[in-house]
Amino acid sequence: MTVTLKIKRLPHAKGLPQYATGGSAGLDLMAAIEKPLTLEPGDRTRIPTGIIVQIPEGYEGQVRARSGLADKAGICLSNGVGTIDSDYRGEVMVLTMNAGKQAYTFQPGERVAQIIVTPVPKVIIEEVDEVDLGLERGEGGFGSTGTTTITNKATAASAK
Repeated sequence: MTVTLKIKRLPHAKGLPQYATGGSAGLDLMAAIEKPLTLEPGDRTRIPTGIIVQIPEGYEGQVRARSGLADKAGICLSNGVGTIDSDYRGEVMVLTMNAGKQAYTFQPGERVAQIIVTPVPKVIIEEVDEVDLGLERGEGGFGSTGTTTITNKATAASAK
């Protein structure tokens, strides 16, 4: 399935989004900045991409972190995943946060995030008095389907 994504390039854009490889799920978004931008540990910033996208009706654009930046430098999105609605026509901005231990400097044109265009069904809300809890999971949540192997160091230390 292919979807046409109409993009307006703004004067400060460093390039259009593009797939890095033939199997890439997301199109890379580039930092539309004129000079290097340093983000200190714990700080957040908005990085412009220099593009306006026209997401087709019935779809959304999901702005996601790049795993390489997250792994190597602790750079993540401050909003987890950004949603671009089909009726938004402003510049795409990447809300970044440095969760690492060292400052990170973004370079002009650097790939800072990726965008995935995906279908979004409209739902009809039906208020009911009861919902079916007869499924295997029922009300279980937060790790109820398996054992958690992550140990909180503070909890482990206080248990000794």
